[in-house]
Amino acid sequence: MKQRLTVLGSTGSIGTNTLDVVRRHPQQYEVFALSASTQVELMLAQCAEFRPRYAVMASGPHAVQLAQDLKSNGLPTQVLQAQNALEQIASHPEVDVVMGAIVGAAGLSPCLAAAQSGKRLLLANKEALVVGGALFMDTVQQNACTLLPIDSEHSAIFQCLPEDRSTWSTRIDSLLLTASGGPFRQRDPATLAEITPAQACNHPNFSMGRKISVDSATMMNKALEVIEARWLFDVAPEKIKVVIHPQQIIHSMVQFKDASILAQLGTPDMRVPIACGLAWPERIESGVAPLDFTALAGLTFEEADAHRFPGLHLSWQALNAPEGTTAVLNAANEVAVAAFLAGQLRFDRIHAVNLETLGTLTPSQPRSVGDLLALDDEARSVAADVLERFAA
Repeated sequence: MKQRLTVLGSTGSIGTNTLDVVRRHPQQYEVFALSASTQVELMLAQCAEFRPRYAVMASGPHAVQLAQDLKSNGLPTQVLQAQNALEQIASHPEVDVVMGAIVGAAGLSPCLAAAQSGKRLLLANKEALVVGGALFMDTVQQNACTLLPIDSEHSAIFQCLPEDRSTWSTRIDSLLLTASGGPFRQRDPATLAEITPAQACNHPNFSMGRKISVDSATMMNKALEVIEARWLFDVAPEKIKVVIHPQQIIHSMVQFKDASILAQLGTPDMRVPIACGLAWPERIESGVAPLDFTALAGLTFEEADAHRFPGLHLSWQALNAPEGTTAVLNAANEVAVAAFLAGQLRFDRIHAVNLETLGTLTPSQPRSVGDLLALDDEARSVAADVLERFAA
């Protein structure tokens, strides 16, 4: 029987790669619903190929345009425009699998809806855990949700761990997250003020969205992954380490208490962790070429430089601060990155905005989704005020 799939964020890099894997297995997967922000033309093409029952656009005018285009092309997909449309397609009783690939805090509510409905949730939206933390994991456990990480690093760790989760605390010494170092790994830190958005979005190994590309360049993406790993694998923050590995062949590692290390290796292509999540515990063809060890020039490793990448170290600081601080960090970073991409903030001042926002706002313990969303709004407001003092 086919698995019915909802893809949240279908026009982004994770979404399009998910559909590419699904395209290879028409007998196993059926697309039930898709969502996007503003890319009407690509969404129309996806609806024409996969014939989902529902499509959701985050922007009202773009939803109207998509509905008109679907009708004029004789396509049956229905466009949902309700305020909770994303939650509807994530929790629909006919859906088996949800790919959570919406970037940013906007992905929290629909991913929570999928968890509450006990779906197999393929989580590419790290902000759901960075913002949601304990609340999100409690929801997963209370509703028998199958949570599978899609970030290549967390998928690698998941694949290296014993299937019996109850043994993790007695076996694991540390988790080793690898990082490419981004496009400025070897750049003189004194020149970071000159970096343009185009340069920051030019990742050496992956083609990604603009926001996540900037996060990779500042290593804030890795900071968020440290926070995500803390919740996914229920380990203390000090047991999570980051090592620079420019080739990104080793996606991450687990060191056990006897000093042995297990690593997951492969061609750096997001279709691998996506295929793993879709089929786990089985394995399916992903469309990725196998790794050719004879063609590798070498694998190198470096320490994550705190001077060059100060944002990375905010992850441990936020995890050891009052609950909700990681949500503040995420909100501040989204505001700062958006300002940089708009030409309103220098690259080297993204960290300054994040740091001062953390120092300005001390959250009270959030107990509900409403509390988390209110904290996110408050943090964005504080970050916007801070931004004015650092704006270019």
